[in-house]
Amino acid sequence: MAREIPLYTLDGVVDAEVTQHGFCTEDGLGLSLLRFRRGQGRMAVMIVHGLTTSSDMFIQPEHRNLVSFLLDEGVDEVWTLDFRMSNRHPYNLQPNRYSMDDCALFDFPAAVAKIRQVAGDDVELHVIAHCLGSMGFAMALFGGTVSGIRSCILNSVALTPHVPRWSRIKGHIFPFVIERIFQQPYVSPRWSEDPRFTLGKLLSKGVSLFHRECDVPACHMLSLMWGTGWPALYNHENLDERTHRRGGDLYGPVGLNYHRHVLKMLGRGHRTVKMREAPEYAALPDDYLLEARRVDTPCLLLTGRDNRVFTDSNVHCHRALEEVAPGRHELAIIDGYGHQDVFMGARVDREVFPRLMTFLNAHA
Repeated sequence: MAREIPLYTLDGVVDAEVTQHGFCTEDGLGLSLLRFRRGQGRMAVMIVHGLTTSSDMFIQPEHRNLVSFLLDEGVDEVWTLDFRMSNRHPYNLQPNRYSMDDCALFDFPAAVAKIRQVAGDDVELHVIAHCLGSMGFAMALFGGTVSGIRSCILNSVALTPHVPRWSRIKGHIFPFVIERIFQQPYVSPRWSEDPRFTLGKLLSKGVSLFHRECDVPACHMLSLMWGTGWPALYNHENLDERTHRRGGDLYGPVGLNYHRHVLKMLGRGHRTVKMREAPEYAALPDDYLLEARRVDTPCLLLTGRDNRVFTDSNVHCHRALEEVAPGRHELAIIDGYGHQDVFMGARVDREVFPRLMTFLNAHA
């Protein structure tokens, strides 16, 4: 496929010192951080992507992206994390049992430690996280595996996941079809671009028959993989058309164990719980909301009004946190936006990001 925008490009951020920093987790994975530095002060923001995406969703050259916005607004350095869910790493392409527990216990503590090693222990670290990266980081924060975070912005879902009814039904059927019938270790939005006929390509063509809202097969597959709607992840009108067309690059393949973890949480009263009761996860709490009173990091629970992936999850989370820590956390609902376009829309630097900056400045 001829790409309009190069894969993994850094061209979206200019006039910044860019360095890459690798690190390892305690369970033996190599992960990475990109550091974008413009100032000499101590304020830093770590940005966390969601499942199947990567740092690329925050450094898109199509429009003024989140990293550029934060640097322009005076943040001294921005770190984008590529953890085990990232399509910049190969881990989603291998059969595994990874869940949000692994992210909370291994990935985020190691990432925060690496930032402090490079930037200094006195760095003023804020976090912006999205989707299951948001849930995983919320589990790390409220589970006590990370500490010293000045403020945290959590988009779409945190500790109380809710999804549309069809998504829940689909979640019980989809893994069986992909893994048992199609014998695939992962599902990919790029299957339509396979250079030869494959089962994945056949599935993609079948899915597109039911999605006539646009002519981008990757967009149709993403609506199968996540959420309920035509499309499910975003409102078409919010995206630059180049962003829409390169969905197969911005969202990568992924196994389905993370989906199973979300389903387990839904079945346990819409609360974050462990995927497996194993000794290696003993450090994680059984109920994260019970620990919320002791966490003094203020959080902004963010969501799009038209969220068709995790619906009103963060509304429920804010309500639950208000019960144990009144006034500590905030809720922001962005009209006209869904799940992914809150960060990847063409006008987010004017319609969304100023709200995030107001919160960061209030706690800087």
